[in-house]
Amino acid sequence: MIKVETFPVGYIATNCYIVTDTATGRNAVVDPGYKSEDLINRIKELGVDTFDYIFLTHGHFDHIWYAGDIQNLTDAKIVISTLDAPFLSDNVLNLSANFGVRSFPEIEADITLKDGDTLKLGETEFTFLCTSGHTQGSGCYISFADNVVFSGDTLFRQSMGRTDFITGDSLEMMNSLKRITRLQGDFVVYPGHGEATSLDYERKNNPYVSE
Repeated sequence: MIKVETFPVGYIATNCYIVTDTATGRNAVVDPGYKSEDLINRIKELGVDTFDYIFLTHGHFDHIWYAGDIQNLTDAKIVISTLDAPFLSDNVLNLSANFGVRSFPEIEADITLKDGDTLKLGETEFTFLCTSGHTQGSGCYISFADNVVFSGDTLFRQSMGRTDFITGDSLEMMNSLKRITRLQGDFVVYPGHGEATSLDYERKNNPYVSE
């Protein structure tokens, strides 16, 4: 069983999450896109040595900017898809150059994932589902035991991520949305921006989703 805490960070209000495996107290951070004192204080409260992973849903700067600092604090492993790993050290791919960020830290992945790969956080298994479209290697981290999806910038409440950035693809996005919404049962969805939602709600109300 997991507990999820949400920390909107940065001027684009990226949702950063702390995920806790309640059975063991092991933790992960999802998409630390910007410095946040609230986030840092919570990490210290939980114990910096209890953090195992930094899950990155994709390689855009507003989702990865603070990953290196979190790693320096906790020694957690940085995890991203194999396809988006080059974004971590390329300011054109990660869009920091487009948004006028003059000094962007180079980050290296410790673990790269392909579609269907799994990782254990304590006793909780997460499955990586490749959902390209927003970027070539965008992905979701799914706990099937908890019916929870961290969807990054693929699926939002009644919306979806942009596909007009470099490596984006609208057809791939449509296919990825189908992959997510065809998961069996209902899931809580924690997106990269905006409110949390559920798959049942999106199946009924999202104009970009068709079952």
